[in-house]
Amino acid sequence: MESNQTLVPEKEEKNQLNSDDNRAEQDGEEEQQQRGECGDHENAESQTSSSLNGKEILKAIEVVERDSMAIAHSYTSLFASLRSTLSEVTSTSVDHMICFGDAAGRVQECALDAATKGNRYINSCLRLNEEMKGIDNLATQLKIIRRNVDALDSAVNRLVRFP
Repeated sequence: MESNQTLVPEKEEKNQLNSDDNRAEQDGEEEQQQRGECGDHENAESQTSSSLNGKEILKAIEVVERDSMAIAHSYTSLFASLRSTLSEVTSTSVDHMICFGDAAGRVQECALDAATKGNRYINSCLRLNEEMKGIDNLATQLKIIRRNVDALDSAVNRLVRFP
């Protein structure tokens, strides 16, 4: 049987079986008439019913085989579709994980860079603070020098204006 046949709907299957039964009955009646002439009427009925049952069984087996092939083809298509979809989802997940890993790596690099620059800034501030401790003495010395310069300027101005 071909694997691309589809399932026969239940009504069509019943109609097909009924029409096959009717044809088989008609064939059986013709055989009975021919055998009835020979005088073996009961024997002919049993042979006709057994051949009729055999034909029905063969037809039913053909229908079951055809339906089984259609179901197998349907399952094959379903599993191929599922495999394809699973592959797409898996590759998408892998792509997302790679992207996440790259982003996390960049964030980590930026955080390390920022921490390094922050430590440099803190160290610079600490050095400046240490250097500024000696500035108090220098500021005091500058104030003294300024007072002395101001006193000298005043003295020079008094001498220059001396009339």
